[in-house]
Amino acid sequence: LLSLPIIGHLHLLINPSLHRLFLELSKKLGPIFSLQLGSHLAVIVSSLSLVEECFTKNDIVLDNRPNLLLSKRLCYNHTTLITVPYGDYWRNLRRIYTIEIFSPNRINKFHGIRKDEMRRLLLKLYCNSHEVFAKVELKSMFADLTFNNLMRMMAG
Repeated sequence: LLSLPIIGHLHLLINPSLHRLFLELSKKLGPIFSLQLGSHLAVIVSSLSLVEECFTKNDIVLDNRPNLLLSKRLCYNHTTLITVPYGDYWRNLRRIYTIEIFSPNRINKFHGIRKDEMRRLLLKLYCNSHEVFAKVELKSMFADLTFNNLMRMMAG
């Protein structure tokens, strides 16, 4: 397996069928192997039983996220739920998110906003389709729908 200086195995990620490449590598190297991706070491686990073991027996060892400079700068020194290391602070943040933000009661409060944004999306689709069968690019519309929902939920 060719590893290049500085970039390591990053050149392998150019492959469009990455899952097939990992399958072939697992046949040669075994169900668990590592790749050097630039300055980061990535571990590939291709056996269901080993994946279960990683996430049950060894979850404490494997649970932290990498301390990236980008997440340090953008996420207030790794203090957001998705970047904070596992521990008491993470558990407290998770509890707050679960109780205060994602509780069924809170989600139900935003039902009107979601319904209104869906109505706006359908109206936009209707107005944009001048023909009976018209091609519509939905990706940006769904991105706008998600963004509008989140902004209205956060800003009120």
